[in-house]
Amino acid sequence: MMKLVLIGDGESPHLLKWARALVQAPGVELWAASSRGFTPEFEALLPAARRYAMQTKPDHGGGNFGLFMQLPALGAWLKRVDADYLHAHYLTSHGTLAWAARRGWGLRARIIGSAWGSDILVTPNLGYAYRWLTTQVLRACALCTSDSQHMTARMHELGAGEVMTFPFGLDAMPKANVRKQPWLFFANRGLEPIYRPQLVIEAFAAVAAQNPEARLVVANDGSLRAALEALTHKLGVAQQVQFVGRLDAKAQAIHYARARWYFSLPQSDSVSVSVLEAMAHACVPLLSDLPANRELLGEGAGQGLIVDTLALSSLPAQLQALASQAEAYGAANRAWVAQNGLFAPAVQGFLQRLRTLDAPN
Repeated sequence: MMKLVLIGDGESPHLLKWARALVQAPGVELWAASSRGFTPEFEALLPAARRYAMQTKPDHGGGNFGLFMQLPALGAWLKRVDADYLHAHYLTSHGTLAWAARRGWGLRARIIGSAWGSDILVTPNLGYAYRWLTTQVLRACALCTSDSQHMTARMHELGAGEVMTFPFGLDAMPKANVRKQPWLFFANRGLEPIYRPQLVIEAFAAVAAQNPEARLVVANDGSLRAALEALTHKLGVAQQVQFVGRLDAKAQAIHYARARWYFSLPQSDSVSVSVLEAMAHACVPLLSDLPANRELLGEGAGQGLIVDTLALSSLPAQLQALASQAEAYGAANRAWVAQNGLFAPAVQGFLQRLRTLDAPN
C-alpha cells in the first residue's frame, strides 16, 4: 500500500480534484495537509484522522510567514504519518513546506511536486530568493508534474529532474448536442488583474460594435468587478453584457453549452482547466498569445483563435470569417479533449510511474 500525503490548499477545487482521483486508486492510502481548512466535499473523502488543517491564509504572491510558522507542527504530524510520498501542490509555498519538513524532521518520504502555473512562470522572476527557493524545491522532487510543455521546459531550466506533462483535465466529458447561440460569448476567469478581464470587455465591445446580436456572459468574481461593470457602460455594451458572479459546476456547464465563443486573455497562464472545459463543450476559444495557449491550438490540437490584444479592432472581421467554421471547430475541440484532456487516465499514468520509482529512502 502506497501512503501518499497531499500538501496544498484544501479549500481549492483543484486539490479536491486530485484527492477524488487518488482516493479511488487501488493501492493508495491518501492523507492530506491543508494550508487553510478543508471544504465539506474534501472532508467527506477523507476521515478526520487523515487530515491536517493549518488554518492559515496563504498568498500565492509571497509573504506567507504565517504559513511557514506552521512548519514545526506540520513536520511533527508528517513524522507520525510516515508517508511514502509528500505530494506538494504549488511549489513556492506548499512545495517549500514539504522540502523543509523532509529536511528538518528526517522524513523518509520522497517529494512529488505539482506546478500550477504562476509558481513556475511568475514567482521565480520576482527576485533571487524566490528563484533559489524554487530551484531547491524542484531539485528535491523525485518527480514533478506540469500541464504544458512550456512550463515543463521552464521547470527543467530551474533545476527539475523528471517531469510528467499532462493537462489538468476533466473528470468526464459533458453531454453533447446542446444548441449553440451563434453570437454568445462566455468568460469565467477570475476578475483580477492577472486575467485581464478588461481586455475581454474591450474585445467584446469591438465585436458588438459590428454585430448587435453579440452577447457576453461574465462569470466569476474579483476585485475588478465594479470597474468592469463601469467599463461596460463607458463602452456602450452594458445591455449586452451580463455579470453572473461565481457559479457552481452545473450552472457553468449550462453557459458553456450555450456559448459559441469562449474568452480567456490572461497575461500569464499554463493550460487552463476552464479552457479545456470550454473546448469539451464545443466552444471556440479566443485566447491570449501565450506558449501554453499555442500548444492548445497548435497542429493536431484544438481549433480557435489567438487574439492580438494590441489590435482588437481586427477581431470582428476575424470572427466573421470563422463563423461558418465554428460548428466544425467546436466538434474538433470536443473530440480533442476526449482524446487528450481527461484527468483519470493521466492520474493512472502518474501512479504507475510512482510505483516504478526506487523505494523511498
